[in-house]
Amino acid sequence: MNQAGNAVKAVTFDLWETLLFERDGDSGRRSAARSSGVAEVFNKFGVSVSAEQVGSAMKQVIARLLEVWDRNDDVSHVEQLELLVKFVSDSSLVLKNEWIEELSSAYVSPFFDVPPYLNPDAESVLEELTEAGKRVGLICNTGLTPGFALRRFLESEGVLGFFDFLVFSDEVGFRKPEQRVFDLAARKLRVDPCSVVHVGDNLRIDVFGAKNAGFRAIHFACEDGRDKVAEADPNSLVSLSRNLGNLSPEQVAPDKTINSLAEAIEAIKEMEKPDNKTATKHH
Repeated sequence: MNQAGNAVKAVTFDLWETLLFERDGDSGRRSAARSSGVAEVFNKFGVSVSAEQVGSAMKQVIARLLEVWDRNDDVSHVEQLELLVKFVSDSSLVLKNEWIEELSSAYVSPFFDVPPYLNPDAESVLEELTEAGKRVGLICNTGLTPGFALRRFLESEGVLGFFDFLVFSDEVGFRKPEQRVFDLAARKLRVDPCSVVHVGDNLRIDVFGAKNAGFRAIHFACEDGRDKVAEADPNSLVSLSRNLGNLSPEQVAPDKTINSLAEAIEAIKEMEKPDNKTATKHH
């Protein structure tokens, strides 16, 4: 019998590089497709702009987003489109309501044209946790792809139904490692933070964020499914997200480390044992 203090009632997951994997170079392919598609829409609405100009404006959008994200805040999808219009037009235009649908489609469609792929272990792990009576959540920092598109993708992959609650940063206005995002997840899952285990690949965002909020944390230390091209660019969103800032090794020490998502099941069982020791590596 598990001691009450060790019982895991809910498991939350990071999305990118945890449940969803990337192919090398996909980030760049999406960026090129986004610039081209968005330029077509602007020209349709009488705003003469090239794909190159849209690409330049997107760099400004990302720079502004990074300023917001550095505060652990976030903006909505429509606010991203507003920034894009601002930078494309050198602040001479504002987003018009009649532009939103088509601009949004061009902005988001590259995600579906150059899709990520589901971690091969994801469905079986989610199913096993559900069958074991654990509540399951998702806590995702969105980038340029909004929560509504990520939901649609998870549904198309057949795994959306496993989740009791999903948090997307563009929808709630704040992002990991901000404590509020973990507090929100625990509240919506109707469990105490100490009975939740969060699984993610990022030491600062997922491990520090979760433990700072009273969760337990499993670090998914896997090199597979990561866009190595994007990670090699020090200015890419992926590369920047891995910066630990001024955190100490103790602050980013997980309770368990796994190398494949399938190992999460056994790691969680070990964490529920009365004699469980934290910060161990699971093999």
